Amino acid sequence: MKALVLSGGKGTRLRPFSYSMPKQLIPIANKPVLEHILANLRQLGVEDVGIVVGDWAPEIAELLGDGGRHGMRITYIPQDAPSGLAHCVSISREFLGDDDFVMYLGDNMLPQGVTEIAEEFRERRPSAHVVVHKVADPRSFGVAQVDAEGRVTHLAEKPERPVSDLAMIGVYFFTSAVHEAVAAIGPSARGELEITDAIAWLVDRGDRVTASEYAGYWRDTGRVDDVLDCNRELLDALVARVDGEVDATSELVGEVVLEAGARVVRSRIHGPAIVGAGTVIEDSWVGPHTAIGRDCRLSDARLGHSIALDGATVRHVHGIHGSLIGRAAVVSTADTGPGRHRLLVGDHTTVEVAA
Repeated sequence: MKALVLSGGKGTRLRPFSYSMPKQLIPIANKPVLEHILANLRQLGVEDVGIVVGDWAPEIAELLGDGGRHGMRITYIPQDAPSGLAHCVSISREFLGDDDFVMYLGDNMLPQGVTEIAEEFRERRPSAHVVVHKVADPRSFGVAQVDAEGRVTHLAEKPERPVSDLAMIGVYFFTSAVHEAVAAIGPSARGELEITDAIAWLVDRGDRVTASEYAGYWRDTGRVDDVLDCNRELLDALVARVDGEVDATSELVGEVVLEAGARVVRSRIHGPAIVGAGTVIEDSWVGPHTAIGRDCRLSDARLGHSIALDGATVRHVHGIHGSLIGRAAVVSTADTGPGRHRLLVGDHTTVEVAA
């Protein structure tokens, strides 16, 4: 089985961060989303991965390389503009050949993986097998109607009146039958080739199309709140590891990962939390569910339930909560007052917080 990972979107819901980095490289628990996805795919035994890339192709290729570090072979497939998920299948035809494949949206996080679902597809080999999840408001998703035997009977893309609460969450398994379906459909009302339309075409033709409900944790990391929530979920699974330096006046409480080269001085860290290599934390308090990237500097700072990306600096600011601080950004104040601050600070930004 091959894999097709879609990483060509614009990431408009994650601005200002997506102005300077692809949303698929936003770190969750100090690891980019795409690396989490590759780890999931490796669990399925996938060795050949095609990654559909857009304007951020150089940045993605710089991180992932040829895939050897992940035990895979990566092929990069350029897409000129986001033109729909089925369009991604179409432009990947040469890479996919006639092999079965799993298609995975590049901003999806499913920490528990889809190993059992993949085995179900391998055993039964329907023309298409979709992963669904119950959602409160299906109108923002492709929606599947599934019978008692797990067979898909109807699909609709972002319907005004959903026929079920089962949303397709961005993981699909296909045989080569999907290529005929993609070739048969036309653009939707929004001008895109919809994978929902291609799967519906298979259903209408009488092909066997099935679904499995994913019962684990799932997030589309396209919004800041979802990034922070997903970070919290992954940090809850941390196992403490201290490879850095902690002075005698500091304290680590609970599950804290301190990477090699990190230093904690006169500070207290309450896990679950992770601190990247080369980061220095001085005279500070770091609360639960916080991920601090590499080469950051925290001095007289207090923050929790937050993410600080590589190279960020926080000085003399207390009460930072539920925040995402960009790469090489600086957050500081000369005089700290009471209260909390919620910050979404993009890369290379300087913010001074008034007392």
